[in-house]
Amino acid sequence: MAEQQKTVIITSARRKMARARCYLTSGKGRVYINDTPLEILPIEVFRMKIMEPLLLAGQNIASSIDARIYTSGGGVMGQADAARMALARALVKFTGSKELEQIYKAYDRTMLAGDPRQTESEKWMRYSARRWRQKAYR
Repeated sequence: MAEQQKTVIITSARRKMARARCYLTSGKGRVYINDTPLEILPIEVFRMKIMEPLLLAGQNIASSIDARIYTSGGGVMGQADAARMALARALVKFTGSKELEQIYKAYDRTMLAGDPRQTESEKWMRYSARRWRQKAYR
């Protein structure tokens, strides 16, 4: 009995303190975020941010894949950015298309390259990362 090989593309991405992993397989166009369908997520901005790579890739590619994205850490928008980047990287790897990669770079470079900025840690005897106590000499 001949079994059909099912390829799984695994990518990861980071944004601030948020981390995302994307598992992409061929399928019917379903996208799950932390085992919840993308269509029923309550925050619309979160939903639209994650759908950007699918909309730019086109209906032909978007309807032929299944994606499971798992996010952790950070805030809601950090997780959305990390999930968007992981999905875009997975789609480029899955299709192997340089044209799709150029579309993503032209639209928003952070879809593939990411943003390295992190929060600065708080220092000893300070109120925040850079704020120091005020002095009054009079």
